[in-house]
Amino acid sequence: MVRVNDLRLDEIEGRLHLVAVDVGAAGLMRRLGLERGFRTVARNLRLPVSERYIDWEDVDPVETSIASIKLRVPHAGLAELHPADLATIIDQLAPRDRAGVLAALDDEAAANVFEEMEPETQVEVLEDLDPARAADILEEMSPDDAADLVADLSDESREEILALMERDEAEELGELLAYPEDTAGGMMTTEFVSLPAALTCAEAIDRLREMEPDAETIYYVYVTDDDERLVGVLSLRDLIVAKPETPVAEVMLAEPVTVGVLADEDEVAEVVAHYNLLAVPVVDPGGRLVGIVTVDDAMDAILPDAWRKRLPRLAGRA
Repeated sequence: MVRVNDLRLDEIEGRLHLVAVDVGAAGLMRRLGLERGFRTVARNLRLPVSERYIDWEDVDPVETSIASIKLRVPHAGLAELHPADLATIIDQLAPRDRAGVLAALDDEAAANVFEEMEPETQVEVLEDLDPARAADILEEMSPDDAADLVADLSDESREEILALMERDEAEELGELLAYPEDTAGGMMTTEFVSLPAALTCAEAIDRLREMEPDAETIYYVYVTDDDERLVGVLSLRDLIVAKPETPVAEVMLAEPVTVGVLADEDEVAEVVAHYNLLAVPVVDPGGRLVGIVTVDDAMDAILPDAWRKRLPRLAGRA
């Protein structure tokens, strides 16, 4: 983000064309009507005069006029930025300037950016969006991140947006919102991979290909019985290196470490740290697997803000 001090026009085939923007000190002095005196002083002091230009083709104007919304080619370049970097840019923009940036992103890309925003910015931006677009973005977000965001919305916005979401997605968020925020249930995501113990390792890998799970959910494969009770866990590495005909039940770690849905955040973080886990499964009182808490979310709950921002996310958005 830079301030443009002046424009450079060149004559091409008899017509003036905008070819660059001046972001240097000389351009600022020219804009203020002080360029002549500035250059005289610089020359007498034998100081260099800063001349800095950026080619117009490399400039993406940030504005919210109707014309800017149509500038999909320049704004589309923002989609190539890492979501965390783009979130930082949006966080620094005035509310009226955010619409043009988000309009250039598809729902999935916008969801990735939302997950990297500061909570206050998330709420401001989402409530400024058209409710239908807001619902589409929430559907693309991780369930735990979406639930945290929805919980911070005003009652009116929450009801309106949830009513526009797909029924299954809305019900899933409703279930997560029912848990206290500082418990395992309030921290967990429902995006995890579970397989029956009766499968062979080859069949399990085929099942994973069909499911196409997100990167955040694939570090561990959870094994459940017919009643969805957790009976084992294995890493993706264990599954890949095992002989194809080996039953999953013979490879898995039986009786894995778990936390209950109402376990407080400190207990969850302690379990994750003590057992050096990338994710800990969350079970209900009947032992049924209902979600997982990833290490980044577990540490988020107990680390100071300054340290939390340094913690890498497991979503694999490189």
